[in-house]
Amino acid sequence: MSLSTEIARPEAPPPPNGIDIAGRSPGQLAWARLRRDRVAVISGGVLAFFLLVAILAPLIELAYGIGPYDQFQEKLRRSDGMPLGYAGGISGEHWFGLEPGSGRDIFIRLVYGIRTSLLIAVMAALLTSLIGITLGILAGYLGGWVDAVIGWITDLALALPFLIFALAVMPTVELRFYGPRDEVPTWFRVAVLIGIFATFGWTGMARLVRGQVISLREREFVEAARACGAGLGHMLFRQLLPNLWAPILVSFSLAVPAYVTGEAALSFLNIGIRDPTPDFGVMIFRSIDYLQGDPAYVFFPGITIFALVLAFNLFGDALRDALDPRSAMSARAAPPPGGGVDAAATKDAR
Repeated sequence: MSLSTEIARPEAPPPPNGIDIAGRSPGQLAWARLRRDRVAVISGGVLAFFLLVAILAPLIELAYGIGPYDQFQEKLRRSDGMPLGYAGGISGEHWFGLEPGSGRDIFIRLVYGIRTSLLIAVMAALLTSLIGITLGILAGYLGGWVDAVIGWITDLALALPFLIFALAVMPTVELRFYGPRDEVPTWFRVAVLIGIFATFGWTGMARLVRGQVISLREREFVEAARACGAGLGHMLFRQLLPNLWAPILVSFSLAVPAYVTGEAALSFLNIGIRDPTPDFGVMIFRSIDYLQGDPAYVFFPGITIFALVLAFNLFGDALRDALDPRSAMSARAAPPPGGGVDAAATKDAR
């Protein structure tokens, strides 16, 4: 008589709270960390608001009923050109008041100023990221004389003084295509500003990508792809680039506010965007003559650019913490030892 012995397998413990736990990708984990960070949520909401304002500027103008170039000279004092009324002419019709001298509405000009600054900053960040990623990944993967040449070009770009270069290049390029009495169109100034930022801004991205590629090019998946006969383009953009998206996103999010302030500074120095195009730097420059008589004129563009840049910087820091599992934020978000069970309750149970 044979006896059959059944070996009972231990049953898997039920999932906590009846919720099935599934594996998540690094992107999903980073998104979960980002959503748990209050600073990231608040700063991301502020950025979404500014982006919507920039995109919907024509609709806001239509609803507001006033354009960025409309003038209300009848609402200015004839003696000194200051707006009539309280705090620079703030009223139900003009929410942020009027510009001294010109009589233009400050609110609608701020709306289009956000549009101008974000357009230049985002386009410059995209162009510098494209150049920096391409040169950095080539230098890191190929090495040798390619890395040396790109390194020399990077050092040369870093050695050029940005402000002096911008002061010299902007009028030179304008005179090359337009006469001294011709009116330079705004799109041309925008294109030149983006080109100036791209000339200097790609170096940081290139060095960051180069360092990451050097640490990745000897990994097993790269050796396997190389052994299978993968070409240079496949190695660079199908094997290495997908593993670099985290530092690239962080660098991009921190580059945009730098270009916002850089564009405002150049426009303040009268070598960037010029009046009457709505712009933060132009408005702050014109407000200098009215600091004592109309402080609201400098307050609104100043606080707007401050909030925009601060939101970008805070969101960039939060994004860096979310993408880095070794960051302090991840440590705070992780459950405590013991699965989050209170220490006293555990002691009583034992």
